[in-house]
Amino acid sequence: MNTAQRPVAEEQGTEQNGKRKRMMTLLVVAIVIAAIAYGLYYFLVARFSEDTDDAYVNGNVVQITPQVTGTVIAVNADDTQTVKIGEPLVQLDPADSRIALQQAEADLGQTVRQVRGLFANDSQYQAQVAVRQADLSRAQDDLHRRMQVAQTGAVSQEEVSHASDTVKSAQAALDAAQQQLAANRALTANTTIADHPNVMAAAARVRDAYLANARNTLPAPVTGYVAKRSVQVGQRVSPGTPLMSVVPLNAVWVDANFKEVQLKHMRIGQPVEMTADVYGSSVVYHGKVVGFSAGTGSAFSLLPAQNATGNWIKVVQRLPVRVALDPAELEKHPLRIGLSMQVDVNIKDDSGSQLGNAQNTVYQTDVFEKYGDEADAEIARIIAENAGK
Repeated sequence: MNTAQRPVAEEQGTEQNGKRKRMMTLLVVAIVIAAIAYGLYYFLVARFSEDTDDAYVNGNVVQITPQVTGTVIAVNADDTQTVKIGEPLVQLDPADSRIALQQAEADLGQTVRQVRGLFANDSQYQAQVAVRQADLSRAQDDLHRRMQVAQTGAVSQEEVSHASDTVKSAQAALDAAQQQLAANRALTANTTIADHPNVMAAAARVRDAYLANARNTLPAPVTGYVAKRSVQVGQRVSPGTPLMSVVPLNAVWVDANFKEVQLKHMRIGQPVEMTADVYGSSVVYHGKVVGFSAGTGSAFSLLPAQNATGNWIKVVQRLPVRVALDPAELEKHPLRIGLSMQVDVNIKDDSGSQLGNAQNTVYQTDVFEKYGDEADAEIARIIAENAGK
């Protein structure tokens, strides 16, 4: 290399070294800025958040099972269809139960008439007592008159003896009539026809037969979607046989399975943001933590782990955390049981409790109450028709 080319090479090398130093400086500055940004994000946001993708939609699966034995003659709903509370889902053959109900109703009517006769006998026996009292009074008067003239010889001693026997006979007849009245009053005292024990027993048989007949129709206990339908027309079913299920999708929740190391600052009432795989990140659900499972998934599994064995290997456990959903958001974007969810819990406020503040939830239905009301109305009608005025 000649002397003219040497300064040019040195200048190019110096320029490349300067560029390299500037690039390294910019890289270091970028790393430092990123580290500071991440540190700020962690201390301001990330450390107050716990998330998991091991979360799924859960809900109530209401089984439809018969309460009586019978043959299915109609199925009024199928899988994926919606049903409203109280709508008939399955109909059993009511022929036998209807006959039993008619027999029970006839027995109740007959019992009411018999008890009505007992109340009527009270008046009859009371009238008989009055007649016997009059007979006794007349016999006593006859005896008294004969005894007054017996000293004069106007009547014989035999007539006096007959008059005395007549008084005794009248007294015995009065005693018998009074006993009959007391015995009949013992059957009717402190009661009415409707409250009489015999009528109440017959009414209970009518109520039992009415419920057995009404239970041939299986209504929907809740409003929801039909699932797991297995019943077929002509099938002979018995009490407890699963026929189908109804799932109320307006009351589902999310079970988020968090690792045990994520639960330290998690409390009931903390806000939660969720996304569903079915809708993607564009739809965000909001809810709150409402409870924690009493045990981990492995503890409640069909075959719990035997951790006391010698070949034990520690595995991080997960605890199901129940998250309630906003009903308005759920109505706008419905979810189905079993769908996957991404759950993010804000744990900044950890002043709450994991156990003490959990609220009890009550599930109930009143679709079966009308059967009892209808039975009572039918019983009242039969009693009124047979009790007279």
